Amino acid sequence: MHIPQLETQRLLLRGFREEDLGAYAEMCSNADVMRYIAAGKPLSREESWRNMAMIVGHWQLRGYGMWAVEERSSGEMIGRIGCWQPEGWPGFEIGWTLRRGYWGRGFATEAAKAAMDYAFGNLQQSHVISLIRPENAPSIRVAQKLGEKPQGKTELFGSEAVIYGISREDWLMITKNKK
Repeated sequence: MHIPQLETQRLLLRGFREEDLGAYAEMCSNADVMRYIAAGKPLSREESWRNMAMIVGHWQLRGYGMWAVEERSSGEMIGRIGCWQPEGWPGFEIGWTLRRGYWGRGFATEAAKAAMDYAFGNLQQSHVISLIRPENAPSIRVAQKLGEKPQGKTELFGSEAVIYGISREDWLMITKNKK
């Protein structure tokens, strides 16, 4: 399966490689990073490997998925961002998770915009969501910068999540006005 690469000003979104495991496991073992992800607890190196393999498998099964995010200037794998819709999910999601040392630099917004363009342009999605725990203020700010608005609530892994969403038409209008 060919995983397309996306480039932004500072980032490369690419398929995961086995050599990403060290950085990925470091990210997934951080309690601050994992607090709002899935069950909200850190993962072991072995669990991180299985999680990374699940992301790679999503590409094979759905034809789209999460990219490894690489900082172009350093070559460092800094997180995962992309499209996500496993079986039973409430919609087509754009999700983001970054290593703790890369928070607060606009990387999540930059990469999520590229993923949003891909979802609406290449995959012809009509609506995209992001599932965010109500107490996750930084991710809420990213969703708002993307133009997403609260559209309901759901339960994920035993915790409440707010469904932020945006239509293709609204995304195209936002991006057209920024050019």
